[in-house]
Amino acid sequence: MSGAQISSISSGSPASRVDLRVGDQLIEVNGREPTDIIEYQQLIDGEEVTLLVQRGEDALKRKVLIRKTVGEPLGISIDSAVFDRIRTCDNHCSFCFIYQLPKGMRRSLYVKDDDFRLSFLYGNYTTLTRFTEFDLERIIDEGLSPLYVSIHTTDPELRASMLRNPRGATSLRWLSELLKAGIQVHGQVVVCPGVNDGTDLERTLEDIVSKYPQLASVALVPVGVSDFSGEESMRLHTQPEAASVVNLTERFARLCRKTLGRTLVYASDEFYIVAGQVPPSAESFESLDEAENGIGMVALFEQSFLHGTSMAKLGTGFFQSVDGAPAWGYRANRSDLDTPEEGEYIAIMTGEYGAPILRRLLDSVGYEAVQVVAVANTYFGGNIKVAGLLTGKDLAEALVTIPESTVCLVPDVCLSEGRFLDGSTVDDLPRSISVVATTGSDLRATLDSFLSRRLVGA
Repeated sequence: MSGAQISSISSGSPASRVDLRVGDQLIEVNGREPTDIIEYQQLIDGEEVTLLVQRGEDALKRKVLIRKTVGEPLGISIDSAVFDRIRTCDNHCSFCFIYQLPKGMRRSLYVKDDDFRLSFLYGNYTTLTRFTEFDLERIIDEGLSPLYVSIHTTDPELRASMLRNPRGATSLRWLSELLKAGIQVHGQVVVCPGVNDGTDLERTLEDIVSKYPQLASVALVPVGVSDFSGEESMRLHTQPEAASVVNLTERFARLCRKTLGRTLVYASDEFYIVAGQVPPSAESFESLDEAENGIGMVALFEQSFLHGTSMAKLGTGFFQSVDGAPAWGYRANRSDLDTPEEGEYIAIMTGEYGAPILRRLLDSVGYEAVQVVAVANTYFGGNIKVAGLLTGKDLAEALVTIPESTVCLVPDVCLSEGRFLDGSTVDDLPRSISVVATTGSDLRATLDSFLSRRLVGA
């Protein structure tokens, strides 16, 4: 993190009426040195805000007084969420995807955090192995909720082994304290075949229902295994194994609805796809707030595509609702969107998991003429088949097989700040593409516009 540096100032805002510039370093707010954007937001809420700023590395520090109404936005965007240091993760999980990244990718992709502040702000999952009494007090005092906790297993020895950290055996005690204090927590279990599935997974779900029934939700997600994994114990789920996880999840979901009055436990859409089953429809979910974690993402996309409903809710974390929040990691700005150019045909490029779902949706609305191109992820390999992890290399290899007369649509979820995961850009591709927003309604509008123009031209 780069510290509290001003990245933008809104025109007409209180901050625009004083001597502040983009690039100024924020040192203090009302006499306090905030350590993160949470504290900063609390300090700027009053009628008068005094900032101590520094312009340039060698410039003297100076104070700036801003007057505004209570609750009025200051008009400043800060380019970082944490001003001191990210609390990095000291686990060494065999299933960690960061360890499976090849060399040479963007530096930010290799940051492995276990910071409760980023859990609150962005929905990142924390194992609580670096959690402290001070952290607990701050969360309770400031009401930092919801949080997102990686459970993986409730067996102390197995959890310590999976995290390769002895504190993993005891850190779930903090989960109990958070729930006892009324903090909303979403849990996650990364299911690794032959490690924490089967009877171990069943025992984990039993413990969740009996020991942590206050959890807002528990998501079961399959381990991602790329060709760069060096862990012999990590392998892909077979179809019967995925079906077993789905069946176990649905059994406990029924139990939770009967005993707790709500579903609580969900399996990700990917488990259904690997099991050869259709992911649940929107009516099957009490909430689609966990769609970004793969829980009901297909249902949310279908709902958006067929009925034009917004997918603005997609995402987790407090900053989903904060105007001007600093973009960070995979939440950075994606890319400029394009209006598809003229062409004879149109094709949607997506991952191997999404392709059959898109095909079914298009056929259901009479868009059989729209092509769907399933792009194989040769960059990562393994079971990495989602659209968001496609790289420029993957797309380039697929594009050379598509006729020039076909307009190719690529979802913006592939990009971050205009770059693919492998660092390449749209301009590096062998031919032009059109980048479209990754929502069902946006895709539908793009297709409607293109096909109507083509009919008029005909």
